[in-house]
Amino acid sequence: MSQPIQLLPMYCLKCQSPIPARVDETVWVCSACGQGLLLDPEKGLQALEIHVAAGIPQALPGHPYWVATGTVRANRTTFHGDQSREMQAFWAQPRRFIIPAYALELEEITRIGVNLVRQPPALSPAPSTSTFHPVVLMPEDLRPLAEFIVLSIEAERKDALKELSFTLDLQPPELWILP
Repeated sequence: MSQPIQLLPMYCLKCQSPIPARVDETVWVCSACGQGLLLDPEKGLQALEIHVAAGIPQALPGHPYWVATGTVRANRTTFHGDQSREMQAFWAQPRRFIIPAYALELEEITRIGVNLVRQPPALSPAPSTSTFHPVVLMPEDLRPLAEFIVLSIEAERKDALKELSFTLDLQPPELWILP
């Protein structure tokens, strides 16, 4: 017989204030002390540093993004029109993967993620805190999404791609709240 589901109240790790959690949320900021909190499925509630970018309008909530620097090493074979040089030049330096952590469809996450790999914004921290849309994407979801973004970028090249192999080394992600 399976165990019944139990609902356990969550309290801030720093000040013990109750954390009002909604379904599917994974990150909160304690309203009493400002401590960032992440619900890890294996470790439970964990402290999390949340970075807030400059430029978020005061009246609007910011958008949460998981941000991780990644190094891609790739090889491609094509039927014709080899763009391996362009690929190698693009991935020659580490790239910042900035992936929406709020509720979006996969196609939109991919489109935004591809655009932000190509043209990453400056991440200038702001001194003030901001409200933000609920975080529903777990940090461990970042790797498969980053891999999908690499595949999307390479599939868009103007050659007849036959095969692509790559490795992706990602640094631990940070949570940023962006405009």
